[in-house]
Parts: sequence; C-alpha cells; structure tokens
Amino acid sequence: MKTDFKSVDEYISTFPKDIQTLLQEVRKTIIKKAPEAVESISYGMPAYKTYGKPLVYFAGNKKHIGFYATPTGHTEFSNELSNYKQGKGSVQFPIDHPIPYWLIEQIVTFRVKENEQKFSKS
Repeated sequence: MKTDFKSVDEYISTFPKDIQTLLQEVRKTIIKKAPEAVESISYGMPAYKTYGKPLVYFAGNKKHIGFYATPTGHTEFSNELSNYKQGKGSVQFPIDHPIPYWLIEQIVTFRVKENEQKFSKS
C-alpha cells in the first residue's frame, strides 16, 4: 500500500466510497473536538498534533477503521473500548458495525486536555 500521501484528502481518496465516508466522518469528529490541531500524514496515515506533539491518528482498512490515541487515550477509556480489538495504543472499529463517533469525541477531548496540560507554555 502507498504510504507517501501528500494530504489527508489524498489518503482518503484511495479507499472505496463507503470507507471514504467513514474516514471523512472520523476526520470531522477529530477536527470538531480539536480545531486547533495540525493535520498531516505521519506513518502513512492521517495524524493530528497539538503543541507539536501527537494527538491521534486514524487509518482505513477494508474491514475496520484503526484509531490510535497513544496508549494514554486507550488506557483512559479501556472500559468503553473493551468490546473492540486492540493493540498498544490502537483500536479497531469494524466497518460492519456503527462507528462510535461519540467515543472518538471523548478520546480526542481527553487527549487535547492531556497535551495542553503537558506541553502548553501557559
């Protein structure tokens, strides 16, 4: 799979239309809760940073949407994520089930506050 994408739009455009729709909704959900985040491509997938530090990432797959909120985001929401396949700092939301956008919102909000507390100069 190609990994040298120039933009999140280019990344999303490589997927079938039904998965593009899900990926665009994940993107909108992240931006809604982290409007100041810088969007880029990192590790071949959409990435978001605040205070120059990683916030969250997401990735498409033919069977799931991968969501990466570093280990802390997943640890904080371990109960809510317990029904999903996980790895260290990652979770897979199957595309044949409703994507829990509400949970993505909560995780992003948590990570924004965490980065602000750790890295803001205030």
